[in-house]
Amino acid sequence: MIFRFMDANKADFSIRFMASRPGVSTSRFYAWRHRQTNACQRRIADQELGETITEIWCRSRGTYGAPRIWAELRLGREIRVGPKHIERLMRQAGIEGICRRRTKGCTSRDLDAVPSDNLVNRQFNAEGRDRLWVSDITEHPTHNGKVYLRVVVDAWSGRVVAWSIADHLRAEFVVDALDMAT
Repeated sequence: MIFRFMDANKADFSIRFMASRPGVSTSRFYAWRHRQTNACQRRIADQELGETITEIWCRSRGTYGAPRIWAELRLGREIRVGPKHIERLMRQAGIEGICRRRTKGCTSRDLDAVPSDNLVNRQFNAEGRDRLWVSDITEHPTHNGKVYLRVVVDAWSGRVVAWSIADHLRAEFVVDALDMAT
């Protein structure tokens, strides 16, 4: 409080005079003013860096977390800053990256079931169009749950013959794609 008063009235009175009245040293006043100046400069630098971080985060469609943003700043823009500093600024801005997905797949195997015969024997070279179709199901996490995509591809041409999207893995999901293909 006293240092603010001294800073506000330094045009009318000398710092030495004002410091002598309440019994504070001039060096303490100058140290306080230096801290205020540095804090202001740091705030400005943090604001500029925060805008850069937000811009990188938006360009990544909200997927980049602190490690990737740090790498972009360090390698792409040659800005030297620590990863903890980036984490703090991201936390203050209310932004965060997308966490890694779990590696566990969507298949739950029935150990008692007898596996079907392998009709292809891992020979995916078809002799002509529409002789061999292959299929796969992928799981895509969304904000509202999981979505499953099944694609049927012609092994000879590589074109997508059929596809189906559902929020479940029931039999009709598989049949829908096959119906579309035929």
